[in-house]
Amino acid sequence: MNTTLAPQAAPTELLDALDRQLVHALALDGRASFSRLAAVLGVTDQTVVRRYRRLHGERLLRVIGLPFSDRVGISESWLRIQCAPGAAMPIADALARRPDIGWVKIQSGGSEVACVVRSYSADERDALLLQKLPRTQHVTGVTAQSLLHTYTTTTGQQWMDDSGLTEEQTRALARPCPDPGEETRLDAADQAMLAVLARDGRTGYPELARAAGRSESTVRRRLEHLRDTGAIYFDVEILPEHFGLTVQAALFATVAPHNLAEAGEALSRHPEIPWLAAATGTTNLVGSVVCRDRGALYTYVTERIGALRTVQQLEVVPVLRHVKRAGLLTDGSRLFEPPGH
Repeated sequence: MNTTLAPQAAPTELLDALDRQLVHALALDGRASFSRLAAVLGVTDQTVVRRYRRLHGERLLRVIGLPFSDRVGISESWLRIQCAPGAAMPIADALARRPDIGWVKIQSGGSEVACVVRSYSADERDALLLQKLPRTQHVTGVTAQSLLHTYTTTTGQQWMDDSGLTEEQTRALARPCPDPGEETRLDAADQAMLAVLARDGRTGYPELARAAGRSESTVRRRLEHLRDTGAIYFDVEILPEHFGLTVQAALFATVAPHNLAEAGEALSRHPEIPWLAAATGTTNLVGSVVCRDRGALYTYVTERIGALRTVQQLEVVPVLRHVKRAGLLTDGSRLFEPPGH
Protein backbone atom coordinates (compact mmCIF):
# COMPACT_ATOMS: atom_id res chain seq x y z
CA MET A 1 0.00 0.00 0.00
CA ASN A 2 1.37 3.41 -0.94
CA THR A 3 0.24 5.92 1.66
CA THR A 4 0.65 9.54 0.60
CA LEU A 5 -0.01 12.89 2.17
CA ALA A 6 -3.11 14.79 1.17
CA PRO A 7 -2.51 16.11 -2.36
CA GLN A 8 -4.13 19.48 -1.72
CA ALA A 9 -1.33 20.71 0.57
CA ALA A 10 2.43 20.85 0.36
CA PRO A 11 4.24 19.09 3.23
CA THR A 12 5.67 22.30 4.69
CA GLU A 13 2.13 23.73 5.04
CA LEU A 14 0.76 20.89 7.16
CA LEU A 15 2.46 21.72 10.48
CA ASP A 16 2.10 25.01 12.34
CA ALA A 17 4.33 26.23 15.19
CA LEU A 18 2.55 24.24 17.90
CA ASP A 19 2.58 21.08 15.77
CA ARG A 20 6.35 21.39 15.38
CA GLN A 21 6.82 21.89 19.10
CA LEU A 22 4.74 18.79 19.77
CA VAL A 23 6.76 16.74 17.28
CA HIS A 24 10.01 17.88 18.91
CA ALA A 25 8.61 17.10 22.37
CA LEU A 26 7.72 13.57 21.26
CA ALA A 27 11.20 13.14 19.81
CA LEU A 28 12.56 13.93 23.28
CA ASP A 29 10.21 11.52 25.05
CA GLY A 30 7.95 9.50 22.80
CA ARG A 31 5.94 8.06 25.70
CA ALA A 32 5.43 11.25 27.70
CA SER A 33 1.81 11.49 28.80
CA PHE A 34 -0.48 13.97 27.10
CA SER A 35 -0.85 15.86 30.38
CA ARG A 36 2.92 16.18 30.75
CA LEU A 37 3.29 17.31 27.14
CA ALA A 38 0.53 19.86 27.67
CA ALA A 39 2.15 21.23 30.84
CA VAL A 40 5.53 21.66 29.13
CA LEU A 41 4.03 23.22 26.01
CA GLY A 42 1.76 25.52 28.00
CA VAL A 43 -1.52 24.37 26.43
CA THR A 44 -4.49 22.28 27.55
CA ASP A 45 -4.53 18.50 27.57
CA GLN A 46 -7.35 18.54 25.02
CA THR A 47 -5.25 20.64 22.64
CA VAL A 48 -2.35 18.19 22.76
CA VAL A 49 -4.65 15.19 22.29
CA ARG A 50 -6.39 16.83 19.35
CA ARG A 51 -3.11 17.84 17.67
CA TYR A 52 -1.54 14.42 18.16
CA ARG A 53 -4.57 12.54 16.89
CA ARG A 54 -4.67 14.69 13.76
CA LEU A 55 -0.98 14.21 13.01
CA HIS A 56 -1.12 10.48 13.70
CA GLY A 57 -4.49 9.94 12.05
CA GLU A 58 -3.42 11.69 8.85
CA ARG A 59 -0.20 9.60 8.86
CA LEU A 60 2.02 12.63 9.19
CA LEU A 61 3.73 11.38 12.33
CA ARG A 62 4.41 8.13 14.11
CA VAL A 63 6.20 7.36 17.38
CA ILE A 64 8.03 4.04 17.26
CA GLY A 65 9.89 1.97 19.84
CA LEU A 66 12.99 0.17 18.60
CA PRO A 67 15.77 -1.94 20.11
CA PHE A 68 19.19 -0.31 20.21
CA SER A 69 21.08 -2.89 18.19
CA ASP A 70 24.46 -2.36 19.86
CA ARG A 71 22.96 -3.33 23.23
CA VAL A 72 20.64 -6.24 22.45
CA GLY A 73 22.83 -8.48 20.30
CA ILE A 74 21.49 -7.46 16.90
CA SER A 75 24.05 -7.18 14.12
CA GLU A 76 23.41 -4.59 11.42
CA SER A 77 24.75 -4.34 7.90
CA TRP A 78 24.43 -1.50 5.41
CA LEU A 79 23.68 -2.78 1.92
CA ARG A 80 24.10 -0.99 -1.41
CA ILE A 81 22.37 -3.04 -4.10
CA GLN A 82 23.05 -2.17 -7.73
CA CYS A 83 20.11 -2.86 -10.03
CA ALA A 84 19.38 -3.08 -13.73
CA PRO A 85 17.48 -0.09 -15.17
CA GLY A 86 13.87 -0.04 -13.99
CA ALA A 87 14.34 -2.73 -11.36
CA ALA A 88 15.04 -0.62 -8.28
CA MET A 89 11.41 -0.07 -7.23
CA PRO A 90 10.29 -3.74 -7.28
CA ILE A 91 13.46 -4.78 -5.43
CA ALA A 92 13.02 -2.01 -2.86
CA ASP A 93 9.38 -3.00 -2.34
CA ALA A 94 10.33 -6.64 -1.78
CA LEU A 95 13.00 -5.68 0.74
CA ALA A 96 10.64 -3.32 2.57
CA ARG A 97 8.25 -6.19 3.25
CA ARG A 98 10.92 -8.07 5.19
CA PRO A 99 10.72 -7.49 8.98
CA ASP A 100 14.53 -7.61 9.28
CA ILE A 101 15.04 -4.73 6.84
CA GLY A 102 14.87 -1.03 7.65
CA TRP A 103 15.67 2.27 5.95
CA VAL A 104 15.02 1.14 2.38
CA LYS A 105 15.99 3.93 -0.03
CA ILE A 106 16.37 4.40 -3.76
CA GLN A 107 19.39 6.52 -4.53
CA SER A 108 22.18 7.22 -6.99
CA GLY A 109 20.09 8.08 -10.04
CA GLY A 110 17.54 5.34 -9.39
CA SER A 111 19.89 2.44 -10.07
CA GLU A 112 20.77 1.64 -6.45
CA VAL A 113 18.78 0.42 -3.46
CA ALA A 114 20.23 0.98 0.01
CA CYS A 115 18.96 -0.58 3.22
CA VAL A 116 19.92 -1.79 6.68
CA VAL A 117 19.57 -5.50 7.45
CA ARG A 118 19.26 -6.48 11.11
CA SER A 119 19.79 -10.02 12.36
CA TYR A 120 20.36 -11.89 15.61
CA SER A 121 22.69 -14.40 13.99
CA ALA A 122 25.22 -14.66 11.17
CA ASP A 123 23.09 -17.39 9.58
CA GLU A 124 20.13 -15.03 9.16
CA ARG A 125 22.33 -12.36 7.60
CA ASP A 126 24.21 -14.75 5.34
CA ALA A 127 21.01 -16.32 4.01
CA LEU A 128 20.07 -12.93 2.58
CA LEU A 129 23.54 -11.88 1.40
CA LEU A 130 24.82 -15.19 0.04
CA GLN A 131 21.66 -16.87 -1.23
CA LYS A 132 18.61 -14.68 -1.78
CA LEU A 133 20.04 -11.41 -3.11
CA PRO A 134 22.62 -12.91 -5.50
CA ARG A 135 19.89 -15.01 -7.12
CA THR A 136 17.47 -12.10 -7.43
CA GLN A 137 16.81 -11.16 -11.04
CA HIS A 138 18.12 -7.74 -12.09
CA VAL A 139 20.49 -7.42 -9.09
CA THR A 140 23.88 -6.66 -10.66
CA GLY A 141 25.96 -6.18 -7.54
CA VAL A 142 25.81 -6.00 -3.74
CA THR A 143 28.11 -4.17 -1.33
CA ALA A 144 27.70 -4.99 2.37
CA GLN A 145 29.27 -3.17 5.29
CA SER A 146 28.88 -4.32 8.89
CA LEU A 147 27.92 -1.50 11.23
CA LEU A 148 30.34 -1.48 14.16
CA HIS A 149 29.12 1.41 16.26
CA THR A 150 26.19 3.83 16.05
CA TYR A 151 26.93 7.41 17.06
CA THR A 152 23.28 8.52 16.97
CA THR A 153 20.06 6.86 18.10
CA THR A 154 17.01 9.06 17.63
CA THR A 155 16.66 10.59 14.22
CA GLY A 156 15.92 14.24 13.88
CA GLN A 157 16.13 15.73 17.36
CA GLN A 158 18.96 18.00 16.27
CA TRP A 159 17.30 19.29 13.10
CA MET A 160 14.17 19.91 15.14
CA ASP A 161 16.02 22.44 17.30
CA ASP A 162 14.35 25.32 15.44
CA SER A 163 10.90 24.03 16.44
CA GLY A 164 10.53 26.80 19.00
CA LEU A 165 11.01 24.74 22.19
CA THR A 166 12.98 26.66 24.80
CA GLU A 167 15.97 25.19 26.60
CA GLU A 168 13.84 24.88 29.72
CA GLN A 169 11.16 22.93 27.85
CA THR A 170 13.78 20.68 26.27
CA ARG A 171 15.34 19.92 29.66
CA ALA A 172 11.92 19.15 31.11
CA LEU A 173 11.31 16.41 28.53
CA ALA A 174 14.76 15.04 27.72
CA ARG A 175 15.59 11.70 29.32
CA PRO A 176 19.09 11.08 30.69
CA CYS A 177 21.41 9.27 28.32
CA PRO A 178 21.85 5.70 29.60
CA ASP A 179 25.34 4.57 30.48
CA PRO A 180 26.73 1.74 28.34
CA GLY A 181 26.21 -1.49 30.19
CA GLU A 182 26.13 -5.20 29.63
CA GLU A 183 24.26 -6.54 26.63
CA THR A 184 20.56 -7.08 27.29
CA ARG A 185 18.95 -10.26 26.04
CA LEU A 186 15.39 -9.79 24.88
CA ASP A 187 13.10 -12.72 25.68
CA ALA A 188 9.98 -13.77 23.80
CA ALA A 189 7.75 -11.45 25.84
CA ASP A 190 10.07 -8.52 25.13
CA GLN A 191 10.01 -9.35 21.43
CA ALA A 192 6.21 -9.46 21.42
CA MET A 193 6.04 -6.10 23.19
CA LEU A 194 8.54 -4.57 20.75
CA ALA A 195 6.55 -5.82 17.79
CA VAL A 196 3.67 -3.66 19.00
CA LEU A 197 5.85 -0.65 19.89
CA ALA A 198 7.50 -0.70 16.47
CA ARG A 199 4.10 -0.03 14.94
CA ASP A 200 2.96 2.48 17.56
CA GLY A 201 5.35 3.53 20.31
CA ARG A 202 2.53 5.12 22.32
CA THR A 203 0.52 1.91 22.64
CA GLY A 204 -1.03 1.67 26.10
CA TYR A 205 0.07 -0.75 28.79
CA PRO A 206 -3.07 -2.93 28.62
CA GLU A 207 -2.39 -3.80 24.97
CA LEU A 208 1.32 -4.29 25.63
CA ALA A 209 0.46 -6.61 28.50
CA ARG A 210 -1.84 -8.69 26.28
CA ALA A 211 0.85 -8.95 23.60
CA ALA A 212 3.58 -9.93 26.07
CA GLY A 213 1.43 -12.23 28.17
CA ARG A 214 2.42 -10.35 31.32
CA SER A 215 0.65 -8.15 33.84
CA GLU A 216 0.43 -4.41 33.22
CA SER A 217 2.65 -3.65 36.21
CA THR A 218 5.29 -6.11 34.99
CA VAL A 219 5.23 -4.65 31.49
CA ARG A 220 5.50 -1.12 32.86
CA ARG A 221 8.54 -2.02 34.98
CA ARG A 222 10.17 -3.99 32.17
CA LEU A 223 9.70 -1.21 29.63
CA GLU A 224 11.21 1.37 31.98
CA HIS A 225 14.15 -0.95 32.67
CA LEU A 226 14.79 -1.47 28.96
CA ARG A 227 14.69 2.30 28.40
CA ASP A 228 16.92 3.09 31.39
CA THR A 229 19.56 0.59 30.26
CA GLY A 230 19.47 1.82 26.66
CA ALA A 231 18.20 -1.49 25.28
CA ILE A 232 15.32 0.26 23.52
CA TYR A 233 14.57 3.83 22.52
CA PHE A 234 11.68 5.81 21.11
CA ASP A 235 11.89 7.82 17.93
CA VAL A 236 9.61 9.94 15.77
CA GLU A 237 9.06 9.18 12.11
CA ILE A 238 8.14 12.33 10.21
CA LEU A 239 9.18 13.78 6.89
CA PRO A 240 12.07 16.24 7.23
CA GLU A 241 10.20 18.37 4.69
CA HIS A 242 7.86 19.38 7.51
CA PHE A 243 10.81 21.21 9.03
CA GLY A 244 11.84 22.79 5.74
CA LEU A 245 14.48 20.18 4.88
CA THR A 246 13.91 19.20 1.25
CA VAL A 247 17.22 17.51 0.32
CA GLN A 248 18.32 14.14 1.69
CA ALA A 249 21.48 12.22 0.89
CA ALA A 250 23.59 9.29 2.02
CA LEU A 251 27.10 9.99 3.25
CA PHE A 252 30.12 7.71 2.93
CA ALA A 253 33.38 8.96 4.44
CA THR A 254 36.87 7.52 4.73
CA VAL A 255 38.74 8.25 7.95
CA ALA A 256 42.04 6.93 9.29
CA PRO A 257 41.32 4.29 11.97
CA HIS A 258 42.94 6.31 14.75
CA ASN A 259 40.67 9.27 13.88
CA LEU A 260 37.46 7.29 13.50
CA ALA A 261 35.97 7.99 16.94
CA GLU A 262 36.90 11.66 16.80
CA ALA A 263 35.36 12.14 13.35
CA GLY A 264 32.26 10.14 14.22
CA GLU A 265 31.59 12.12 17.38
CA ALA A 266 32.15 15.42 15.56
CA LEU A 267 29.81 14.58 12.67
CA SER A 268 27.11 13.18 14.95
CA ARG A 269 26.84 16.59 16.62
CA HIS A 270 25.95 18.27 13.32
CA PRO A 271 22.19 18.94 13.01
CA GLU A 272 22.45 17.95 9.33
CA ILE A 273 23.34 14.35 10.35
CA PRO A 274 20.33 12.50 11.83
CA TRP A 275 22.09 9.11 11.71
CA LEU A 276 25.75 8.05 11.61
CA ALA A 277 27.61 4.79 12.19
CA ALA A 278 31.13 3.38 11.98
CA ALA A 279 31.35 0.55 9.46
CA THR A 280 33.71 -1.96 7.95
CA GLY A 281 35.21 -1.24 4.56
CA THR A 282 37.10 1.63 3.01
CA THR A 283 34.29 4.11 3.65
CA ASN A 284 34.28 3.50 7.37
CA LEU A 285 31.68 6.14 8.27
CA VAL A 286 28.19 5.89 6.81
CA GLY A 287 25.28 8.16 7.54
CA SER A 288 22.36 10.29 6.41
CA VAL A 289 22.31 14.01 5.62
CA VAL A 290 19.30 16.36 5.56
CA CYS A 291 19.50 19.98 4.36
CA ARG A 292 17.11 22.75 3.39
CA ASP A 293 18.10 22.71 -0.28
CA ARG A 294 20.96 21.84 -2.63
CA GLY A 295 22.74 25.09 -1.82
CA ALA A 296 22.66 24.27 1.88
CA LEU A 297 23.99 20.78 1.12
CA TYR A 298 26.87 22.28 -0.85
CA THR A 299 27.67 24.66 1.98
CA TYR A 300 27.50 21.87 4.53
CA VAL A 301 29.81 19.59 2.56
CA THR A 302 32.38 22.27 1.71
CA GLU A 303 32.40 24.20 4.95
CA ARG A 304 31.27 21.95 7.81
CA ILE A 305 32.61 18.59 6.66
CA GLY A 306 35.45 20.29 4.78
CA ALA A 307 36.65 21.76 8.07
CA LEU A 308 37.17 18.27 9.52
CA ARG A 309 40.75 17.41 8.62
CA THR A 310 40.17 13.82 9.76
CA VAL A 311 37.87 13.13 6.77
CA GLN A 312 40.11 11.96 3.92
CA GLN A 313 37.52 11.09 1.27
CA LEU A 314 33.80 11.75 0.98
CA GLU A 315 30.97 10.44 -1.19
CA VAL A 316 27.54 12.09 -1.02
CA VAL A 317 24.75 10.20 -2.83
CA PRO A 318 21.31 11.80 -3.30
CA VAL A 319 18.31 9.89 -1.96
CA LEU A 320 15.51 9.89 -4.52
CA ARG A 321 12.88 8.08 -2.48
CA HIS A 322 12.31 6.47 0.91
CA VAL A 323 10.43 3.21 0.56
CA LYS A 324 10.64 2.23 4.23
CA ARG A 325 11.86 4.19 7.18
CA ALA A 326 13.25 3.23 10.57
CA GLY A 327 10.62 0.80 11.86
CA LEU A 328 12.09 -2.63 12.51
CA LEU A 329 8.82 -4.52 12.47
CA THR A 330 6.60 -2.29 10.36
CA ASP A 331 4.21 -3.59 7.75
CA GLY A 332 6.50 -2.38 4.98
CA SER A 333 4.05 0.16 3.57
CA ARG A 334 5.48 3.43 2.29
CA LEU A 335 4.48 5.82 5.03
CA PHE A 336 4.61 9.59 5.01
CA GLU A 337 5.58 10.08 1.37
CA PRO A 338 4.88 13.56 0.00
CA PRO A 339 2.60 14.00 -3.02
CA GLY A 340 4.01 12.82 -6.31
CA HIS A 341 6.42 10.27 -4.80
